[in-house]
Amino acid sequence: MIFRILAGLIGFLFLNIGLGFVAFPDILATAFFVQPAHAQGLNAIRGDFGGLFLGMSFFCFLGAAAGRARWLAVPVPFLLFIIVGRMVSLGRDGFSAAGAQSIMLEVVFVIVLTAAIAVLVRKDKPGQNDFHPGEMINARVLAVVAAVAVILAGLVFSQKQIGLTLARFIATDFMTSNVIDDLPDGLHVALIGSGAPLTDPRRASPCTAIIAGRNLYIVDAGPSSVRKLEVMRFKPEDITALLLTHFHSDHIGDLGELMLKRWAGGAMRRPLDIYGPPGVETVVDGFSLAYSLDTQYRVAHHGPEVAPPAGAGGAAREFLFASGQTEKVIIDADGLTVTAFVVDHRPVDPAVGYRFDYKGRSVVVSGDTVPVEPLSRQARGAEILVMEALQPSMAGVLAEVARKNGRPNNARIFEDILLYHTSPEDAARIAREADARHLLLTHILPPLPVASLKPVFLGDAGKFFSGPITIGEDGMLFSLPAGSDQIQKKWLF
Repeated sequence: MIFRILAGLIGFLFLNIGLGFVAFPDILATAFFVQPAHAQGLNAIRGDFGGLFLGMSFFCFLGAAAGRARWLAVPVPFLLFIIVGRMVSLGRDGFSAAGAQSIMLEVVFVIVLTAAIAVLVRKDKPGQNDFHPGEMINARVLAVVAAVAVILAGLVFSQKQIGLTLARFIATDFMTSNVIDDLPDGLHVALIGSGAPLTDPRRASPCTAIIAGRNLYIVDAGPSSVRKLEVMRFKPEDITALLLTHFHSDHIGDLGELMLKRWAGGAMRRPLDIYGPPGVETVVDGFSLAYSLDTQYRVAHHGPEVAPPAGAGGAAREFLFASGQTEKVIIDADGLTVTAFVVDHRPVDPAVGYRFDYKGRSVVVSGDTVPVEPLSRQARGAEILVMEALQPSMAGVLAEVARKNGRPNNARIFEDILLYHTSPEDAARIAREADARHLLLTHILPPLPVASLKPVFLGDAGKFFSGPITIGEDGMLFSLPAGSDQIQKKWLF
């Protein structure tokens, strides 16, 4: 009886998950770290995920109610295949705490169901193993099916009431949650956008958040990065300053949105400080001009208390390198030192990278560059080296395909970009020579729409650097707590 009750409880859990996937597919998908793509994605989540869990719950309930081992045996192979899939993912895609916890829970389910099967098999009498349709079609089973149908119907017909409740819950969560509040004192790196100009459904354009204590600094603001910033529960009004590495469009495309949301969301009374090499004033003034009419509308609509005119836009903080100088401290405040250094992204000139030092912890962000001595020097001893990376062999494939399909201009672009980026192998060499602890690749070129391309992208990088190498993805957070030598990783969505 104890094992039958335990099997029934497992079935009850599966039932709730299955009903959740059918009734609220996007919410359950988020809880399972799945992102549905349009109506087809919701259809697949409702049907595949919902059907899997409802099916397993049905057989758990059936086995528990009928006391027959055969029915409890049905969910076991599904759980085993799920565990195998998760273990493959841990090996191929990197460690995930949530994935490891799911494996542990599913192993417990398998153990409990297997034990229940063993107990029930011993209790079976001769002739009881024969199949009887009445075990599947009887009053109790039909009552359970009817109850599930009623619950589903209730959920469907209560969409408005449930929706309002969910809207209040989601709004409260969005308005009150702040990633920085949950971080220990230290230095933290969050990848807001880890992509590049080419379209990648998994990545926004370059944007990296650096949190030093309670201060939030943003490095670059590529297209789509501001929305990712908010999805990751960072608040634009908390930004202390923005630092630009150079002025390619994929690094500045969301500058206007970032300035706007910081100002409007926080009733800011002074513009956002925006650091950059010569040219930053032109960029900031250009975006401020482009958003000037929008600024007027918002002041007129909400009033100067909600939208103070003096706080709109950005304040360019240009820094210069003296003749022969390749590095310069541009920020020294609240225990944080930010050092800008020259990189080589010609014909884009100037271009810089940044080193962040806070309470004994250090992070270097390379910006776009080929291997260059100032980068290697600033990367010495860095605990996390955030390097842009382009895989030449994959870019060569794109160039070849473009030429064969009558797109010579695209082919030329794919060939030209090889001249001013760093390969994963060269990034690994820089990390080894600098004695960096962790190499984090970002600005991923070409895109990696599927995880199976990761080994191709890394190429031989593992031969040149023995430390951990991570192919960056949007949502990754690396924490370096003060007074510790730990590097902790988690996901923000």
